[in-house]
Amino acid sequence: MIGAGLSGSAVAHSLAVRGWSVTVLDQAPGVGAGASGLPAGLAAPHVSPDDNVLSRITRAGVQATLQRAQVLLQSGTDWALTGVLEHKLAGKRKLPADPPDQHSAPASAAQIAAAGLPPGTPALWHAQAGWIRPRQLVAAQLQTPGVQVRWGQQVQGIERRGDEWAVTDAQGQTLGQAPFLVVASAFDSLALLRPLPGFAVPLNPLRGQVSFGRLADLTDAQRQRLPPFPVNGHGSFISGVPTPEGPPGWFMGATFERDCTQTPVRVEDHHANQLRLATLLPALGEAMATQFGPDRVHGWAGLRCSLPNRLPAVGPIDALRLPGLCLSTGMGARGISLAVLCGELTAAWLSQEALPLPAALLKHLAAERFASA
Repeated sequence: MIGAGLSGSAVAHSLAVRGWSVTVLDQAPGVGAGASGLPAGLAAPHVSPDDNVLSRITRAGVQATLQRAQVLLQSGTDWALTGVLEHKLAGKRKLPADPPDQHSAPASAAQIAAAGLPPGTPALWHAQAGWIRPRQLVAAQLQTPGVQVRWGQQVQGIERRGDEWAVTDAQGQTLGQAPFLVVASAFDSLALLRPLPGFAVPLNPLRGQVSFGRLADLTDAQRQRLPPFPVNGHGSFISGVPTPEGPPGWFMGATFERDCTQTPVRVEDHHANQLRLATLLPALGEAMATQFGPDRVHGWAGLRCSLPNRLPAVGPIDALRLPGLCLSTGMGARGISLAVLCGELTAAWLSQEALPLPAALLKHLAAERFASA
């Protein structure tokens, strides 16, 4: 396995619980150095009037993530099934006329009021949704018996040697060799895969920055306006979740910048998140404007990667020409909602089990869709 982030750790866990021995290589010194270091994020479904492919896949993904969190994480500290209110800005994210389940519905007047939004604000309520601290999920998945992690491994190439795949460093030294290899190294996957014959996955870098602060630094008036549950729709606002330093905090973001591979925290992106909050929750945004000042606000930035149709590339790349080589990447801003499901799919493919999604949906995720003839 190359990559010990959300995607790689999810695949490693899914394989290990099936009895596989998994070695994970990562260039970082420890957990959470990349996009999986996001301090807090949401597992929440995507909805659409026609219940499109993305909606159906994210619904299955959120269910898988919440089930995994319930088993591996501490509720209230690492994650919480809070429900999520979605502010329907610009008329987006309508429910189907005949919703496929009862977990997403128009928000009630009480829920809209609790969020601090005016009566009649168009909003949805997702009952099967909540916040997660990705770093905690990654760490828990990597601690699964059967998973060995080797940090500080600078992978530069992959090559087929007989019936096995070899992973090498910049000096050509072999870092690992096995019959099966899963590449789950986000945007870095592109450089590893590009030399392979007949395959080109169109991964794009996607930078995101989150702004956050401590609840203790808010005034009483600001704290009184905090919604009791996360709100999304134009970025997301989450409060009451531990900050990386430990004390509970608030989080707003993330920004969404394509074709950028730089991750330093930027002042202008804090301003962008302030404007997002003012649109998402106008009353709270006005009350918290002072919290985005450079002497108060904290930030985190990371690099995700996406594919043109907003769906990941998962599973075998080319079973005939590249046997034993799998991929799990391209989840964009939905890594929390999709990584566990993609891990289960990859493990089921390698273990020759029945796949946990209908064939009509699998074809939209399969990495083989990018293989050339």
